[in-house]
Amino acid sequence: MNWLLAPLLALGLLFSPAMAAAEPFDDSDALHGLKEGKGLFLIDFADPRKTAFYLDIIKGTYQGMRRQRVKPDFVIVYIGPTVRFLTRRPEAELEMEQGDTLKAIADNVEALRQLGIRQEICSIATRVFHVDNGTVLPGLKLIGDGFISVIGYQSQGYKLVPLY
Repeated sequence: MNWLLAPLLALGLLFSPAMAAAEPFDDSDALHGLKEGKGLFLIDFADPRKTAFYLDIIKGTYQGMRRQRVKPDFVIVYIGPTVRFLTRRPEAELEMEQGDTLKAIADNVEALRQLGIRQEICSIATRVFHVDNGTVLPGLKLIGDGFISVIGYQSQGYKLVPLY
């Protein structure tokens, strides 16, 4: 029975009030001397759950930079099958199987927009994946070519964070 108590005790310590009160980790070495952080997130997922998860992570990254007194300047470019999750009228089967996840994605897109994060959706991808451009979620800017956008933003000093 003692073999079971040790892991439970360790978990208890991990979630103790003392641990919760500890200072959060920081990124001071990486952010040393920076006033602004220019990030370019290229998102290309075939899984809506993964999309929702990483949109949450991007919100946390934004908030973490602000907490550490660095102004985040983020752009998200959506390409590939991800565009299927960024419409007010998803495919019926996708809606039936992933309705809650699609709602979480839409909520995240709006929350990111409210933070001032620019979000672009590739019109080549919407054409290839049969997404009506008139149905893309509010807050997304329809662009000609996601790859051209990525090249342009990198040329302006944005650092690429590829997510696929």
